[in-house]
Amino acid sequence: MLDIVPAGEPARFRLAERDVEPYVKDYDSADGDPLAWASRFDLSTWAFFLARDAGRLVGGAACVFRAPGVIMLDGQDDVALLWDIRVAPEARGRGVGSALLSAVERWSDESDAVWLEVETQDTNVPACRFYERHGFELRSVNRNAYPELPHEMQLLWYKRLPRSRGQSC
Repeated sequence: MLDIVPAGEPARFRLAERDVEPYVKDYDSADGDPLAWASRFDLSTWAFFLARDAGRLVGGAACVFRAPGVIMLDGQDDVALLWDIRVAPEARGRGVGSALLSAVERWSDESDAVWLEVETQDTNVPACRFYERHGFELRSVNRNAYPELPHEMQLLWYKRLPRSRGQSC
């Protein structure tokens, strides 16, 4: 788990890892299985990416841009949201996640997004370290985002996309 420590400047944080008793979290049961997204959202502004190895599916990602019905976008028309990214356990550590993220960034940039946003939790250390390695900055910490999981904090990470360099946030 990560302890989030303010780093002196507004919206700047230092992440410190600490050990906790391991547990498994089923994100699909908490947020809805991807097969149910079409019944909850208008997917016409979403993009989906698949990663295959020798024809076998080993990963996928979903990104959404300019979708008024997606609360996480908060009406911002310059922010694309990485909704989901996952890699099969046996394919981890081989660059699949990085390749998927690169495709999402390219699509978002070509769609004229200025920023790419992603949400994770302080309990998902591998995801946080992955986003850090790929140039995302932790900009927002919400300690009360998950009433059903009071021990977890919502972390919002942002990355400025290449075409938008020089514009302000």
